Amino acid sequence: MNYADGMDTRVDRALLRALGQVAPGSPMRDGLDRVLQSGRGGLIVIGDGPDVLNICSGGFLLDAAFTPQRLSELAKMDGAIILATDGSRIARANVHLVPNPNVPTAETGTRHRTAERVARSLNVPVIAVSESRKEIQVYVGEQRHPLEPVSRLLERSNQALQTLERYRNRLSQVSNELSVHEIDDLVTLSDVVEVLQRSEMVMRIANEIERNLIELGSDGRLVRLQLEELMGGVVDERRLLIRDYFVEESSFSIEDAMQSLSNLDDETLFDTQALARMLHLPDEEADIDDSLSPRGHRLLGKLPRMTEPLVERVVERFGTLASVVKAAPEELLEIEGMQAVRLGDPAEALARIVRASDSN
Repeated sequence: MNYADGMDTRVDRALLRALGQVAPGSPMRDGLDRVLQSGRGGLIVIGDGPDVLNICSGGFLLDAAFTPQRLSELAKMDGAIILATDGSRIARANVHLVPNPNVPTAETGTRHRTAERVARSLNVPVIAVSESRKEIQVYVGEQRHPLEPVSRLLERSNQALQTLERYRNRLSQVSNELSVHEIDDLVTLSDVVEVLQRSEMVMRIANEIERNLIELGSDGRLVRLQLEELMGGVVDERRLLIRDYFVEESSFSIEDAMQSLSNLDDETLFDTQALARMLHLPDEEADIDDSLSPRGHRLLGKLPRMTEPLVERVVERFGTLASVVKAAPEELLEIEGMQAVRLGDPAEALARIVRASDSN
């Protein structure tokens, strides 16, 4: 799963796409490394649309398939190199770029000033290779991102994984505590809010690691395996938790609630009232100790052979998890598909699931 989907703005997404194009293991990164290692600089524009061509002067039309070797050779000339939007072809080379001089830039060098102005005015990725500073800068819109060494990215990712593991363990603890309270029908707003807060914090750390993984490319395989192991089930549990307590309206769906949770700033995330409003609880001024009754989507989904459609039918029949827990086995068997589950006593079956989760 791509946790970077939690990044909302078009600029962020455009930057991530550009970083993916120049990640280690890609032909583009191979070509850029060749340029850097040869002690030369370069200016590469990824995009050959009409807007880009309108600011091109001189140079020559190439229209050749992209290879790292060709990029390295063409960088020997002073002009810019224009690539197709997907980076698969070299459209032009030795081009003089004439961007709008009124576009503001904080850069001082000629190559980097041009790169920033082109990126800001046309919103296309522009890469500047500095021969003096021995670094590669990626410009997209208003953002400038220096490509870091793989060793530094791996070190930062491993530190983030350690933090994620601690937060994931705490999330498991509060989630299991909520499960116990749900079976006993003793849930309060405080219990639900804490699990939501913890799950969102875990998601945000995962987003940071995912961003590093995009930039790491093929060198981030082991980090990705660890990330996927730590994040197993977190996204689904968060969605089911919201389904258990959310009061859906025609103008505000569960998907909207999940997006609202992701968009909360760090301060608002720990505001109980803000989270209560996001959940569309009946009381606008909800108290932290208010009692809540879960529908049962999250816990029932943990039972063996309980498919999502079957859980839907059980919730529709009984309304709340408390009613399911109190139901007699023969009442449950009246629901289509429950005969194959062999649930027995629902309270005991759910308790076994909680004990198993707690022991893990």
